[in-house]
Amino acid sequence: MEKKVPVAAQYIKDFEQLGFGMFVHFGMYSMLNKGEWAYHILKLEKEPYLNLQQSFEVKADGIQEIVGVAKAAGCKYITLTTRHHEGFSLYDTCGLNEYDALHSPTGRDLIKEFVEECRKAEIVPFFYHTTLDWIDPRFEGDFDAYLKYLYDSVEILCTRYGKIGGLWFDGNWSKPDADWKEGELYAMIRRHQPEAMIINNTGLEHRGEVGVKEIDAVTFERGMPHAMDRTGMEKYLSGEMCETLCDHWGIADDFNFKPIKQLIEELCECRKVGANFLLNIGPAGDGSVPKMQAAIMETLGEWMKIYGKAIYNGRPYLSYEDQREFALVDAFDPKTVYLFKFNLGKKSGNKHVSLGMDSETATFFKGFEGEVESIQWMDNGEDQPFAQEGDTLSVDFIGYPYGQSHCVRVAEVKLK
Repeated sequence: MEKKVPVAAQYIKDFEQLGFGMFVHFGMYSMLNKGEWAYHILKLEKEPYLNLQQSFEVKADGIQEIVGVAKAAGCKYITLTTRHHEGFSLYDTCGLNEYDALHSPTGRDLIKEFVEECRKAEIVPFFYHTTLDWIDPRFEGDFDAYLKYLYDSVEILCTRYGKIGGLWFDGNWSKPDADWKEGELYAMIRRHQPEAMIINNTGLEHRGEVGVKEIDAVTFERGMPHAMDRTGMEKYLSGEMCETLCDHWGIADDFNFKPIKQLIEELCECRKVGANFLLNIGPAGDGSVPKMQAAIMETLGEWMKIYGKAIYNGRPYLSYEDQREFALVDAFDPKTVYLFKFNLGKKSGNKHVSLGMDSETATFFKGFEGEVESIQWMDNGEDQPFAQEGDTLSVDFIGYPYGQSHCVRVAEVKLK
């Protein structure tokens, strides 16, 4: 019997339509400027670390600034660390403990502010929540009691902030043989947030691994996603790659920022296989976004203003093992296809300036269905020379004009 390919539920389709999101690692650790794992890796003493809460003060417009960075980048959703492995919560824990932003000098429910700012900006809020806890003694001493605390914590997030895009869990890899009672946790989420994406990070060593049946997307942490074979799957699963701007997730003394070219290419490679791209920033302890991080995100936003339609609407169509170029088909208009061209040269100009060739060697796209009417660059509408024979399309991509270089350039194909 032929195995069927499952159809995506609408909320998963909606998630894939978002395409590009911003991850935010922000918590008490942000005050130290040493990364989000500082407490654990640097073996800091518990009591002095907990006392940082007395100095945790987020400026009045801190959350607004964070959301503004995502908006400028063209991100359609934000996944914010409501609680990281240090156990400190940015939301009102409603009496579960006092280790939260409400009981710091900030004195505010930052998740409430986050959701409100996202809605103003027409951005979908997602909640990251740790399942691992370095601070709570129950994690090692009474795991069942800890799981009850985790369950109650997540239920607060599911019931106090209206509809959310999803929950992104991280930490199950810390106890790979434990019974995390995921079924109970996820059933509760479905009761309160039936259309929320449920994602549980499988970590660096298990990228793309499929978890329990309630999961809606597999994760690729700092690794390029692969095309998913969904044949015979019980349900349709999406994919998401999470990436950092530098070497840390939380703010750190870190100058090793990734080139814009690499980030644009990773975004495009994700969409080639239908996965979302979740790019992380690490705000400072007061909620301000460092200039370098904000500038990188804003620059990505400039690229998205030109080619964003192909990123949001494009779905896997044609890709090839022997070439980097690929094609996406528009999810809403099957007569529109997007061709992604990497490492494009420039038009020849003055003989004293090295610009490349007038046109690239013809790029072939095999398996092309439908008769092509026109091919134009999305940035300037310039027609591209092409020839079509059967299901093979060849395109002589014209190089960039002097004064332009976009890292990845996208052409829009119109079919008759």
